Amino acid sequence: MVLESRRVHASIAAVKYGFLCLVLVGLSSCARSGDPLVVKQFQLRDQVQVEGEEPMVRMEKQRLLRGAVSMEERRQRLGQYYTLLWSDPAGVKSGPVEVVFEYRQGGTGSLIKRHSESFPASAADGIVRFSVTGDEYFKNGKVIAWRARVLRDGREIAVERSYLWD
Repeated sequence: MVLESRRVHASIAAVKYGFLCLVLVGLSSCARSGDPLVVKQFQLRDQVQVEGEEPMVRMEKQRLLRGAVSMEERRQRLGQYYTLLWSDPAGVKSGPVEVVFEYRQGGTGSLIKRHSESFPASAADGIVRFSVTGDEYFKNGKVIAWRARVLRDGREIAVERSYLWD
């Protein structure tokens, strides 16, 4: 009886250990990848909820349209959204960080537009959101090429670009 009880306790401990290992592996896979710059894109094309639409897409639409009451306000939110996740823990305190997003639109030819955001020298990572929406989107067209860069103290530490960026 005592031997059987020890086996049961050993089996339970093994199951708990296995479950703990699974949880740790799952959590480590959720951690940010080693990439110093990741660019995520989303295009808000319409204001209507489409039946059978992916839940992630539906929730992102709802998030971007939240607070827009009139049809004109909702129309001004249509366009392209870019989220840049950057990381440079090795460069902390070596100078301020500037995240630069440059892009070309279909209606502007070779004109390069630029948006940037700055961070203090103590920043090790961050998230920056840029968007091309509303009148700029409707007048000048879709973004056809883009480049995202992270600069620390004027020195380029990471760059990502679209396929059409030369």
